Amino acid sequence: MDFFVSYTQADRKWAEWIAFQLEAAGYTTIVQSWDFRPGGNFVREMDRAIAQAERTIAVLSPDYLAAPYPQDEWTAAFAGRKLLPVRVRECKVEGLLGPIVYIDLVGLDEAAAKKALLAGVLGERAKPTSVPFPTAKAPHFPGALPEIWNVPHLRNPNFTGREELLQELRTALTAGPAPAIVPIAGLSGTGKTQLVLEYAYLHTDDYEIVWWVRAEDPSTLIGDYAHLAAQLGLPEKDLADQHASAAAVRSWLGHHPGWLLIMDNARNATDCRECLPMGAGHVLITSSNPNWARLAKPLRLPVLPRADAVEFLQKRCGRDEPVAAAELCEALGDLPLALGHAAAYIEATGSSIAEYFDLYSSRPRELLTNAVAVTWEISFERLQTEEPVALDLLYLVAFLAPEDIDTNLVSPAFPDALQFDRARGGLRRYSLIDVSGGSIAVHRLVQAVTRDRLAREGQERKWAESAVKLVNEAFPFKDDVVETWSPSSRLLPHALAAAAHSERLGVALEYTGRLLNDVGLYLENRGQSGEAEQALKRALAVAEKVYGPDHLVVAIRANNIGLILKDQGDLVGALHYTQRALAIDERVYGADHSEVAAVANNIGIILRAQGDLTGALQYAQRALTIDEKVYGPDHASVAIRASNIGLILQGQGDLPGALQYAQRALAIDEKTYGPDHPKVAVIANNIGMILKDQGNVAGALQYIERALGIDEKVYGPDHPTVATNLNNIGLILRDQGDLVGALQHTQRALRIFQAAYGPGSPLTKLATKNLAIYEQALAKQAGS
Repeated sequence: MDFFVSYTQADRKWAEWIAFQLEAAGYTTIVQSWDFRPGGNFVREMDRAIAQAERTIAVLSPDYLAAPYPQDEWTAAFAGRKLLPVRVRECKVEGLLGPIVYIDLVGLDEAAAKKALLAGVLGERAKPTSVPFPTAKAPHFPGALPEIWNVPHLRNPNFTGREELLQELRTALTAGPAPAIVPIAGLSGTGKTQLVLEYAYLHTDDYEIVWWVRAEDPSTLIGDYAHLAAQLGLPEKDLADQHASAAAVRSWLGHHPGWLLIMDNARNATDCRECLPMGAGHVLITSSNPNWARLAKPLRLPVLPRADAVEFLQKRCGRDEPVAAAELCEALGDLPLALGHAAAYIEATGSSIAEYFDLYSSRPRELLTNAVAVTWEISFERLQTEEPVALDLLYLVAFLAPEDIDTNLVSPAFPDALQFDRARGGLRRYSLIDVSGGSIAVHRLVQAVTRDRLAREGQERKWAESAVKLVNEAFPFKDDVVETWSPSSRLLPHALAAAAHSERLGVALEYTGRLLNDVGLYLENRGQSGEAEQALKRALAVAEKVYGPDHLVVAIRANNIGLILKDQGDLVGALHYTQRALAIDERVYGADHSEVAAVANNIGIILRAQGDLTGALQYAQRALTIDEKVYGPDHASVAIRASNIGLILQGQGDLPGALQYAQRALAIDEKTYGPDHPKVAVIANNIGMILKDQGNVAGALQYIERALGIDEKVYGPDHPTVATNLNNIGLILRDQGDLVGALQHTQRALRIFQAAYGPGSPLTKLATKNLAIYEQALAKQAGS
């Protein structure tokens, strides 16, 4: 063997990475974690490895140099002059190892470390002519970020103390049963997010996935969680229904180890429960709410211990004033957020800690009860003189969500890029915001203090209006344009925050209502119907306040609520809202307007769902008559109305009539969209089911297989729409007597439905029922 790799357990990942790189280059290695037998005699196996290997690599670190066991390995290696040290962590190499030239990998990225390792090895031993490459996956490079990582904050270089809490956190995550869930509770400003951030960076080698979820709002929580489906490459990654994507993520995590899920600033256990997987992974939750006992034992985060607070303050501002630092820490209540603001001011102004303490102490006594407010006020006064444009940016972001504020969202509020850069730089200099890449983050307490000051000065309404107008203009959602979904997801928390402030203050209500309506339609599109209903009802209330109860905008909002309630199964509520919309439209537009046709069509759909096929047909036919008159006989809207009439007639048993209307709809859609559009697939599927009811199973199969081909091409092989086609094909194949084919298609449909919607979905239950029928029929057939 070429090399024996000597290491301590703390550096096992380094040892495995080194061994892998050597074997990839054609050398042979012995490494304890790969080659020693479990339960074997460690000393004997180590002696054998040293004797067999031409050289011994010592993986140098503070742990290695402090451990007693490697001394025997050094002695044996020195006896044959075969020791090759490789330093992987900062440590002082002295004593027996001092004279030896070592390979230094400290501070190098993976490519540079690999180059340095192989260059050092080549200086010791010629490269073999044969270069077999390991077939196994390469070990994770120690210190590198995991393959899947979305942590939105850089590591805090001034993080100080909390060693016992970090160790307690690690013990709680690794000592108990899986999954390990640890809520971290504490007051705002105590450093909960900084603690989990430090843990994530400290343990990058222990996880293959670290995923950060903004958990303050349920809709944002589901959205961030569902986005992991794309990183995992799950078939459900492109589903519009984010609850279905989230269910797929939860299932995947439940069957795989090596992940860390961070839910930051969660409100309560109920909001989080849907996204908590069962599996060998770890979950960290930060929250100002102390009530988590029903979910898991919470870790209470106090303010910094005084010694740590003093160390942090001096380290952060680069000052050695322990006495003054202790006085200031006491005045600031050892609150990390306030200490960070104070240190940033001291560093930016070049003042001393003592000078800052005098400045702090000069504030009015009634203010001194809020350490964050006072430190903010001191920075505010400095910025007002030094960089007043920075305050405009702070006022604006105070009315948005606190994290992931896209600079492209707020920069248009400034006349030019230079002024925006000055504003951002000023706030960053005084630690009032964090900047990472193209995003800004601001602490919730800083936002609250800023809004409070603006309220006292009579400026709160002005900046709330600016924020909601900005977000309203930027929110891009269009339900039929997939490319708008992702940017809408990123803007969602800011839309909700800005709208809430403008509603509270009663400003820019026209913009607020429009934004809430768009948010509701987005949430409905992504499968979050409960949150969508809330947003749309808020939009309706705003519209009623702005325009009165009988305005066209009110009709649009009421109609949107009706459609969501229909999807939720609340048909009575759905009918109430859509009938209100129809009454307004008829009064404003008259009886024969296209908007009247659209709402009448929706009422027909609701009545059909209620079983009132006669009433449904009357509304659907009225909608068709209006659209034929407005658009002509071959318009896409006419196709929609004709298709709906076909479904109603099919329900009434008028199959020839149903087929006639469905075929007309298909002809229009083929002409409008082309032969391979998903709208064409919907009508083809409907025609197939009508033909099935007529007994024309061969024709039915032809149409539904066409629908299947289109949907697989458009949505991929694992989309729920594809599963619907598969289930229908199964029904037709059963009628043809092909029970094996019916079974195979339905099994595939069931797998898709289960992955997308879970076992309790009506579609899953339907496919399960059909599958049982086919299995029983096959069993009966086999026994006869």
